[in-house]
Amino acid sequence: MSSEINLTLILAAALLAAGSPGPATLGIAGTSMAHGRRAGLAMAAGVTTGSLCWSALAAFGLSAVMLAHAWLFELARYLGAGYLIFLAWKSARRAMTRGEQAVPAPPSGRRAFRRGLALHLTNPKAVLFFGSLYSLGVPADAPASDLLWVIAAIALQNTLLFHGYALLFSSGRMIRCYLRLRRGFEAAFAAAFAAAGIKILTSRGP
Repeated sequence: MSSEINLTLILAAALLAAGSPGPATLGIAGTSMAHGRRAGLAMAAGVTTGSLCWSALAAFGLSAVMLAHAWLFELARYLGAGYLIFLAWKSARRAMTRGEQAVPAPPSGRRAFRRGLALHLTNPKAVLFFGSLYSLGVPADAPASDLLWVIAAIALQNTLLFHGYALLFSSGRMIRCYLRLRRGFEAAFAAAFAAAGIKILTSRGP
């Protein structure tokens, strides 16, 4: 790998962005606590795959094309906001429902994966983040082999991080805590998803 690429700085920035509280971490935490380890890991895999897609697109300049065409970014922005508000509505409905019927049956692994993938692919912040990360941290003339190394390193780090969240929140202690305080957790998830969706809707384009 070229010495001009500061992989440590790139990974630190990616870790800070992925590890900070946001829709992806909330989704993984909620799914893991409500439905257990299998569903949580499947959703984490979907989020990781979505992150890998945005990372690869940015590395090879396709996210710059998207940002250059405002309507594409606006489409992603409205889709992302709509999906987050939908998740907020589902969490709010569960928060207002008493009893075990408020917790639906665990989703299949495939369905949980698709939820995680949709959650990250409709996140317009990912377009901006990865576009900035590669434009600032990787020389414009970097060979494809170097780009692949960076993509792989970020993907490995995100895999460990997101799957680590799933393992953490699917522990017996966290599940018992969720079941005891389920309505409070769901109300908090609803508020967080709604706030993220509104923020995306009211934010200005790139």
